[in-house]
Amino acid sequence: MKDIFIDNNIAKNFANPMDKEYKKLIEWLLEYKEDEAGNPHEDNAFLAVSKKLIAEYGRSSRSAASGTNILLIIALFTQQGRLNAITNEQIKTFKQRYFTKALEKKMRCNSEDREHIPVVLLSERKMALSRDDNFIYDLENFPRFQAIVAKRPQDIPYNE
Repeated sequence: MKDIFIDNNIAKNFANPMDKEYKKLIEWLLEYKEDEAGNPHEDNAFLAVSKKLIAEYGRSSRSAASGTNILLIIALFTQQGRLNAITNEQIKTFKQRYFTKALEKKMRCNSEDREHIPVVLLSERKMALSRDDNFIYDLENFPRFQAIVAKRPQDIPYNE
């Protein structure tokens, strides 16, 4: 599964992408193929999401009227079965197991982003795009996991 976590600080710019690298990322996301049985092809993009992330997308993208609005992409991915949805229970279990008091003292990101760390680390490829330095730091330094994180689409092998 070629899944990717896209932080809200990246997705909010999808409605009017000016940057060619963002346009390439959106093209990759929107490309869709089916296998002979009508299931999504393994080369399709999947989004690693949670209910909290989708709500965050909603708060910042509600007024964007574009075919590349992240909420429209989420709706399309839902129809096509291309969401890797990490449940609240999975997030809770992950945090109980891995978020020790010592680790939490070292973490730099805010409490809202701490809910997104399990989404990335429970995803298939553990790959994320974010512009938040503290979130990136925590993902890159999370014990026993190796995440691939970048600020720009061209700095991450999302389409491989």
